[in-house]
Amino acid sequence: MSKRLPVLACVALLTLVPVYCAAQTEEPTRSAEAAKQLKSDPLHVFSASVQQLSSVVTKSVVQILTTGFGLTTDEKKDDTAYLEAQRGIGAGAILSSDGYIVTNAHVVEGARQIRVRLQGLDESTAPKQKVPPRIEAKLIGIDHLTDLAVLKIDMTGLPALQLANSNDLKQGQVVFAFGSPMGLENSVSMGVVSATSRQIDPDKPDIYIQTDAPINPGNSGGPLVDIDGHVVGINTFILSESGGNEGLGFAIPSDVVRSVYDQIRTEGHVHRGQIGVYLRTVTPELAEGLHLPVVEGVILEDVVPGSSADKAGLKVGEIVTSVGGKQVDDLRQFALDLYAYKVGQKVDVGVLRKGQVQTVAVTVSERTDDPERFADMVTGPDNLVNRLGILGVTINDQLRDAIGNDLRIDSGVLVAARTPTATLLGEGPQPGDVIHAVNGVAVKDLAELKRSLHALKAGDALVLQVERSGLLNYLVLELE
Repeated sequence: MSKRLPVLACVALLTLVPVYCAAQTEEPTRSAEAAKQLKSDPLHVFSASVQQLSSVVTKSVVQILTTGFGLTTDEKKDDTAYLEAQRGIGAGAILSSDGYIVTNAHVVEGARQIRVRLQGLDESTAPKQKVPPRIEAKLIGIDHLTDLAVLKIDMTGLPALQLANSNDLKQGQVVFAFGSPMGLENSVSMGVVSATSRQIDPDKPDIYIQTDAPINPGNSGGPLVDIDGHVVGINTFILSESGGNEGLGFAIPSDVVRSVYDQIRTEGHVHRGQIGVYLRTVTPELAEGLHLPVVEGVILEDVVPGSSADKAGLKVGEIVTSVGGKQVDDLRQFALDLYAYKVGQKVDVGVLRKGQVQTVAVTVSERTDDPERFADMVTGPDNLVNRLGILGVTINDQLRDAIGNDLRIDSGVLVAARTPTATLLGEGPQPGDVIHAVNGVAVKDLAELKRSLHALKAGDALVLQVERSGLLNYLVLELE
C-alpha cells in the first residue's frame, strides 16, 4: 500500500485540478534548465574543478607519523629533565610510483620509527596490493640546510605528483595546500601566491614561496600545488604570533625540491655547488655611489682567489645579468638559478663588462664548508657506528686535504654523516666533526672508536673530544 499512495494522490490531483497540475508539470522543466545554467556558470565550474583536483592530488599525499624519545621538562618536578616518548605528525608527497616520498627534515628529525598513512588510495588505485593502514618507511636521506628529507615505502604502482617549474610561478596565482593540519588528515586549503621568492633571513640566500593558503602545524612536508595539480613547493613553516595560521605560510620552491630529491635518491645526500663569488643586489643608492650603468642585477663584491669564478675571469665590480640564460634581478634569483646546476657542470654567467654583456662559462665546484661532501667516502656497513648514530671514516692524508685545514690532532675519526641508530642522550657529533678521544682515551681510527664504545654499558657517561671548525670541544652524552 505504501508504494501506491503517492500514485493515487497524483491521479487525484490530475483529475480534480487540471489547471494547477499543468503548472506543476512545467515547473520541473524550468528548474532543470535553471540548474543546467547554474552548473555552467563560472563559480560552479570552478568549484567542480577544485573538487576534481582535490580528489586526484589527495591520492598522492601521505600522513607521516613518527615516534622517538626526547628530553623534556616538567615544572611540577622542579624543571628536572627526563626522557619521554614523543610522537609527531606531518605530511609528505609521493613523487615516484615506486614509493619515494619527499617531506620536511624537521618532520622526521630524530625519529626512531617512521610510518606513513596513504590517505586517498583504494582498490581501484592499487588493485593488486592490499593497502595497510600504516606502512613502515625508510629514511633515505635528509638535508638540514633546505629542511628536506626523502623517504621510501615498499610499494609500487603508486600515483605520483609532478614537480612544476617554480620559476614560472606568478604572484596572485591560485594554489592549494595539502596535508594534515593539527593532525586532521586529508585536508586541503586554498589561497594565492603572496610572493614568489621571499627571503626570510637577509644573511642567507634561501628563498621561499609565500602564500596565504591556510597552513598550520601538521601541514609541514605537504605539497603546495597549482591548478594543474603539479607541485610548486613543499610547505615548511609559518610566521605566526598565535601559533596558528595568519596568512603567512612558506614553501620550499619546487626547483630546490627537485635538486635535493634527485641527489638524495641517487646518492643519499646533497652536494652543494658554488662558483666562488660574493654578491650584493644592486640598489639605486649603490648604483649612484659607484656610478653603475644599471640599477638592477647583482654586483660581484668579491671573487675568491683560485675559485672557478676567478679562473673563468670574473672580476670584482662586474654586474651579473644572467645565469644559464635567465635574467638575474637580485641575489635570491641568482642563488635559485645556480641551485639547478650540479657539481662539475658548467654554467653560463652573463656579466656587464665595459658597457657590454659578455657570457662566461664557469664550472660549478663543491662547497668546501659543506660537511655532507664527506659522505662519498663511506665504503660500506663497516663505517657504521651504531651507538653514536654516525658513519665514520678514519682520518688519512686524503681526508686532511679534503678538510682544507690543519687538524689540531692528526689522528681520529671523521663524522661523514648521521644515521637514526644512535642510542645516546644529548647532542651527538655532527657531520664534519673529527672524534679524537672517548672518555679521555685517544682513538686513532674507526676500529678503536668502536672498541671504546663497545666497552661502555647502558647508563655510563660518555665524553667525546671532537674537533669542530678548528676548535676542540667536549660533548657530554649518556648511553641509553
